[in-house]
Amino acid sequence: MSCPQNLDAAAMRGRLAALLMEKSYRAGEITLTSGRKSDYYFDCKQTALHPEGAWLIGNLLFDLLPADIVGVGGMTLGADPLVTAVSVASFLRHRPMPAFIVRKASKGHGTNQFLEGLSNFQPGDKVALLEDVVTTGGTLVTVIDRVQDAGLTIGAVVTVLDRNEGGSQRLAERGFPLLSIFTREALVAAAKEQPAS
Repeated sequence: MSCPQNLDAAAMRGRLAALLMEKSYRAGEITLTSGRKSDYYFDCKQTALHPEGAWLIGNLLFDLLPADIVGVGGMTLGADPLVTAVSVASFLRHRPMPAFIVRKASKGHGTNQFLEGLSNFQPGDKVALLEDVVTTGGTLVTVIDRVQDAGLTIGAVVTVLDRNEGGSQRLAERGFPLLSIFTREALVAAAKEQPAS
């Protein structure tokens, strides 16, 4: 496919839906990280690590960010390509935002920190947390605590796919509404609207 830079937001969303369905969405029974059973599996990394997929995700997540957000971060490994894509998109769109990555375990030496990239931020900076897929929200609750402990303010929580399985409610109870590019239903519907390539 030729360079997609002339696509509007609706066209980018449709193209991303098609890529996600091709590369990341698999029907069939699976046990999720939460322990729940599901009739589909969603591996966003397959699309986020694709060149066009990264460009689309970076721009669409960027479009969802409130105006007062100054940086983005998330839990390794799922959020790593997302925060990089958004940071690069932000620079190209003249609103540069640094990124940070939250470790699953503290470094264990040196500063013993959970966050990588923290030197690009000031205490109190308002940041957005990015996640590839939200099911119960358990991972994000851990990330929220670590980011707040590091002195940053969370201004938004944004995901590529909200599975609508309790995660958004759990985050709302903590005071963090979840913004998403897609729900499962919206993803499937948007992909069906795309012309065959």
